[in-house]
Amino acid sequence: MDWKTIYQLVYKVKSRWVFMFKYCFLSTVIILITACSNDGIYFENSYLIENISIIHPIEEVENQMTLVISENKIINQFKTNQVKVSQKNVIYDGYEKYIMPGLWDAHIHFAYETDLANAMPDLFLAHGVTSLRDTGGEIDFVNSFKQKSLENPKTTPRVKIAGPLVDGNYNVYDGSSPNYPELSIRTVNVIDLKKQVQILIDKNVDFLKAYEMLSPAQFEAIAEIAKENNLKLTGHIPLSMSVIDASNLGLNSIEHLRNIELSMSTHSDRFLKERKEILENKTQIKGSQLRRTLHKKQRFKSIYSLDSTKIKEIVSVLAKNNTWQIPTLRLYKNYVYQKYKDSSYTSYFKMLPKNKKEEWISEIKEIPRNLNVDLKNYSDWTQIMVKYMNLNGIKFMAGTDVPIGYLLPGLSLHQELIELNNSGLSRREVIQSATINPAKYFNMNDSLGKVKTGYIADLVILNNNPLENIENTLSINAVIKDGKYLGRKYLDSLLYHNKDDQYFPKLIGE
Repeated sequence: MDWKTIYQLVYKVKSRWVFMFKYCFLSTVIILITACSNDGIYFENSYLIENISIIHPIEEVENQMTLVISENKIINQFKTNQVKVSQKNVIYDGYEKYIMPGLWDAHIHFAYETDLANAMPDLFLAHGVTSLRDTGGEIDFVNSFKQKSLENPKTTPRVKIAGPLVDGNYNVYDGSSPNYPELSIRTVNVIDLKKQVQILIDKNVDFLKAYEMLSPAQFEAIAEIAKENNLKLTGHIPLSMSVIDASNLGLNSIEHLRNIELSMSTHSDRFLKERKEILENKTQIKGSQLRRTLHKKQRFKSIYSLDSTKIKEIVSVLAKNNTWQIPTLRLYKNYVYQKYKDSSYTSYFKMLPKNKKEEWISEIKEIPRNLNVDLKNYSDWTQIMVKYMNLNGIKFMAGTDVPIGYLLPGLSLHQELIELNNSGLSRREVIQSATINPAKYFNMNDSLGKVKTGYIADLVILNNNPLENIENTLSINAVIKDGKYLGRKYLDSLLYHNKDDQYFPKLIGE
């Protein structure tokens, strides 16, 4: 009986645990066959990557390894010098290179600038981002990108969607201006919320996102619906609530650390009472203006009146409830220091479609240079809070909010990784935030987020070690998506959206 026949017999078993066992069994069989073959093992319908160092999100680095990839899975891995393979195999040389799981951007918006959306998947993939978590947009629009990813898994990043932000009676993102496109749905009461969320569930959203204008009763309802349907609930802390109440009701993650500072102030009780009064909205202003009024009144006052006892209590509750954070640090830095106005930054606009590049450049020219001290202090506070939360056991996912704030799809994720590292996460913890943590968030950590036999082959090959310098996540040599090997030439072709531009800043080694 040859190894191929054994392989086919083993694969007839469907149990998950036996599924993992069969890979180990197959590995043993292959090694035994090697001893009987002078030519070495030939892996049919597969390719190999030899002499590569594996960057594991949790375990230590393994050097001089061979990976065997078939269809969309890693089917074997072993020390290169311990198993003889036939030179008839398709073999890629991984000498002095590193391989790690494909990256996630855990906070993006396809629907924020719809005329950029079609270019975004290619830009993500070219930067090693193989999975995306879309955190708000019109359901049919964002679902179209999810369906494209399912139809073309080998050339398109995986897409998980929340559908629209679920907001209250005065919804913020109502489509009233370019700064507030229609990313949300308005729900006037609990009954209305239940009806509209059920529509999202019927359309197979992957998680739900609660927004700032929800009443406590509405938030409690959506939290219950999420639990009943085994969906994660993320969002901003509703302005009518405290962060502890939201976490205790079942908020699984918080985006941008949004509104947690309001509960950390020495004046938090008075601030909450004031917010509830203003939220009655007796003058019937738009939701965007209402939110802006509240933020302006309380956000900076909160970070200037922090209560250490309340901070400890809140962080303890978040850790106990396993309420994860997606802090989007680079977004704040972009606004504070106006990075988008620097020529070193705008040179990367060459990767954008020409009309979008020209639009962004035109808009940026109209923005005056100005350092907002309050916003800088707020940005500094977010970094301090990330460090404190990390030290106290709270988990993070790396996300950007792209394309808000002129953040570039793909590149901004690597910039976020740098900011997380600068905020106290170790380089290994940063890698976890963009690999195994999002996989775990979506209950996919038994098949995604590791370089491991039996796992989906969504991988990134790097020229330099990211555990030595997190900026090395940009030294991309190749991307493997759903088992398909995408070399540097192919990845570069995804970046040239402007055919008249002859120059593109090199990613490798920067």
